[in-house]
Amino acid sequence: MIDPRLITLRVFGRCGTIGATAELTGYSPSAVSAQLRELQRVLGMQLLTKDGRGVRLTATGRFLVAGSDPLIAQWESLRAAAMAAGDQVQSHFGLGGFSSAAAQLLAPLAATLRSTHPLLEVQVLEADPARCFDLLIAERIDLAVIVAMQSDSYGEDDPRFEQRVLLDDPLDVIIPGDHPLASRETATLEELASEPWITEAAGSTYHSLFTAAFTAVGVTPRIAHEAVEWETHIAFVGAGLGVGLLPRLAPLHGAENVVRLRITGRTRPTRRIVAAVRRGSIASPLIQESLNILQVNANRILTERLEEEDL
Repeated sequence: MIDPRLITLRVFGRCGTIGATAELTGYSPSAVSAQLRELQRVLGMQLLTKDGRGVRLTATGRFLVAGSDPLIAQWESLRAAAMAAGDQVQSHFGLGGFSSAAAQLLAPLAATLRSTHPLLEVQVLEADPARCFDLLIAERIDLAVIVAMQSDSYGEDDPRFEQRVLLDDPLDVIIPGDHPLASRETATLEELASEPWITEAAGSTYHSLFTAAFTAVGVTPRIAHEAVEWETHIAFVGAGLGVGLLPRLAPLHGAENVVRLRITGRTRPTRRIVAAVRRGSIASPLIQESLNILQVNANRILTERLEEEDL
């Protein structure tokens, strides 16, 4: 098995501080320091050097962290194959994902796994994509559900991870119930371009999706308000402050004075939702089972959303 002290070193290589490493791994700062000192002693290498009030990796430490990627992947692959050969399931399984994925996909997955594997301890952590990748490195979670390209720190070609597409989640438009278009089922972005729009602040992934959608049709939307959570977007629309885009995966039931319309026309904006795991672990029986459950649930939710709109 991989020495846990090497995992701690890899997390430190990503975070750069003892405190952040402790937070991600679940160890105390003193335990992290002790592990790193002990790893240096066992290997006979200087992996850390003082840097002001803290420490940083030496050239040797950086080389060791980067060079350990294939080793970790090989171990994950071997462990997955061994589990499959013996028809065994690991004792702990960690899941992580952004808010709507955690609520709509990961919570049902955890419930199903607890039912099918009574002895399995399942933990769900709500986290943004960058933190999900860090948690995968720290081995706090085994599978993350993220929006593709939502983290600038990790790309699809990162050798530490593998990604599988779960669904392309369409973005719908939500408008006040008394809007002139509220009786319709669909609308185009061109029709709504002059409306006061609600979106996230510039620099966020959602704002980038929002901007790209309008750029594709050659119009510039008027941004009137900013909101982060989908619940806030919905509340702003319900109050008549403007219109906004809402992923179909995000529920709308219970919202007052808000109508969801499917977007038609030259562009239909979507966000791609993917599952990410540590490279080599994709063949794990539990991960394969989880990916299948996630795929089925995602398709079911999208179908139900369409049926709700037709009622």
